[in-house]
Amino acid sequence: MATEQEKVVIVGQGYVGLPVAIRATEVGYDVVGVDVDKRRIDQLSAGRSYVDDINEETLRTALASGRYLATTDYREAAGFDIAVITVPTPLREHLPDLTFIEESARSLAVLVRAGATVVLESTTYPGTTEELLVPILEEGSGLEAGKDFYVGYSPERIDPGNKRWGFVETPKVVSGINAQSLKRVQAFYGRLVNQTVPVRGPKEAELTKLLENTFRHVNIALVNELAIYAHQLGVDIWESIEAASSKPFGFMKFTPGPGVGGHCLPVDPSYLSWQVRRKLGQNFRFVELANDVNDHMPDYVVQRLMLMLNSDQRSISGSTVLLIGLAYKKNTGDIREAPSLRLIELLLGAGAKLIAVDEHIEAHRWPPGVTKVALDEAAVSAADIAVLITDHDDLDLTLLASSYLPLLDTKNKLCFDHIEKL
Repeated sequence: MATEQEKVVIVGQGYVGLPVAIRATEVGYDVVGVDVDKRRIDQLSAGRSYVDDINEETLRTALASGRYLATTDYREAAGFDIAVITVPTPLREHLPDLTFIEESARSLAVLVRAGATVVLESTTYPGTTEELLVPILEEGSGLEAGKDFYVGYSPERIDPGNKRWGFVETPKVVSGINAQSLKRVQAFYGRLVNQTVPVRGPKEAELTKLLENTFRHVNIALVNELAIYAHQLGVDIWESIEAASSKPFGFMKFTPGPGVGGHCLPVDPSYLSWQVRRKLGQNFRFVELANDVNDHMPDYVVQRLMLMLNSDQRSISGSTVLLIGLAYKKNTGDIREAPSLRLIELLLGAGAKLIAVDEHIEAHRWPPGVTKVALDEAAVSAADIAVLITDHDDLDLTLLASSYLPLLDTKNKLCFDHIEKL
């Protein structure tokens, strides 16, 4: 157990930061969760969780322990022993935006004291920890990293909604800018998770995260492109994937879908591609091709919807389209970079009227121009066509199976004459 004097600050209380903060509280640390979003802090302080992996009972237990404080005020972080930065690193016009890391680092730098440890978890390109984070911390603190205080990088591996591999069960890659930093970082995460995986340095850890998601991105692009051509050739891609999955070696199952979303797949490979181009003057062709395929899957979905309507002598313009599931991943409310957002943009641009079902999405994140409905007979009757985007477990799809509403199933969940598969 951690001692009462050990104070941990987690900057960012979203899908990554909140699980780290709650787990640190559970093992005995005094934890301050900092977030600039006052709405989030108010919800957390009231015991209301917006992160699917942290239920309200767990959150309230952490609050009741007196060891967890959610705040927007960095002054509450004063005297910290360990700080973990878990802020977003989005792409802005296809370029990495590290503004949130920079702002967090500056706010923490003036609070860094001798013996403290700062860990970056945010996804970024190799070199960020040593080339960006360390100089900001040294300038603001007047101390020397690796000697007076310690710095490391540990890529997040949160998989929202995964009941088997949660934060504690998933091995944690850890690194430090020197041996003492690695020792401190590994000791901290060793209390939080079942297994740590040390690597040579921050660059290797930073690349690990990008490699993991680039691997997924490229393979998803492969099956997405195969799905397009298989449909044109009259082949059931889903049956072929299942058959290939029976091979006990040399194959890993990936399935097609309406596009990729979340905070990883649409962003991480582009960070790697950008760094390769910036540092080496080369094009990372696999990533760029995968981006092209995955980015255009929503366009393909819209084309299929148009063809389905045309076969009934209908136009997409003026038709009501029922969108089933908006989150990028089933059983979560995460709509960041979700393919549904691009679908909505394309369908509204084509003159469609949109109604949608998704009880997981927070009200303030509901996309404009889309009417929220329940998955019931009224919604089915109001729609001219439907598309299953996200197959949440709480969706009762039996109504769709028994109706005659034309439906494009992008998840291979239904099999009836009036339903087309991606």
